[in-house]
Amino acid sequence: SYTIDMGPLGPMWKANPQPFTCSVEDPTKQTKFKGIKTYISYRVTPSHTGHPVYRRYKHFDWLYNRLLHKFTVISVPHLPEKQATGRFEEDFIEKRKRRLILWMNHMTSHPVLSQYEGFEHFLMCADDKQWKLGKRRAEKDEMVGAHFMLTLQIPNEHQDLQDVEERVDTFKSFARKMDDSVMQLTHVASELVRKHLGGFRKEFQRLGNSFQSISQAFMLDPPHSSDSLNN
Repeated sequence: SYTIDMGPLGPMWKANPQPFTCSVEDPTKQTKFKGIKTYISYRVTPSHTGHPVYRRYKHFDWLYNRLLHKFTVISVPHLPEKQATGRFEEDFIEKRKRRLILWMNHMTSHPVLSQYEGFEHFLMCADDKQWKLGKRRAEKDEMVGAHFMLTLQIPNEHQDLQDVEERVDTFKSFARKMDDSVMQLTHVASELVRKHLGGFRKEFQRLGNSFQSISQAFMLDPPHSSDSLNN
């Protein structure tokens, strides 16, 4: 079950009584089926056990989809996108690792997601047979969607109906405005990225060349008093 407390600003999730962190390190290229299949594994080490487990991207993807299915009322951030080509290039592997670290930091700091049984299984199970059993158990979980509400422990304090309705209306307005604003921001950011990849890129290159020219001019100064600036 998951507990909702009445905080100073209203209802809030009860914090995880046993908070922890988790590292994602050492992306390593591995093979199976005598080299037919190649993949990258990550060493995942939760702080409260200290015992590492090794997970592929597909394991993260499985957990992400379980979280979406289980917690429809909680915003679960996206994983880094899948990529069909260039998966084993060093830059891509490093970038994906950094994004997985950010994703994991959000999971471990969330008062509800961090206590999910499927997440604990992901972090702790090192045995292949036990992994499959726990995976099936999580996939058969019936307390998902609307049924998730049955797992909540709510405050005992009496709630004024009018106050509750006003809070709900305020949240609806916020959610609508937030959705519209995020869509607008996404559109503007996409346009800006497109421009920077095109014409702006050349302009910044010209700007960089100008700064480099100034640096070369300072290097002609006999006392070389601007070495620290140039370097």
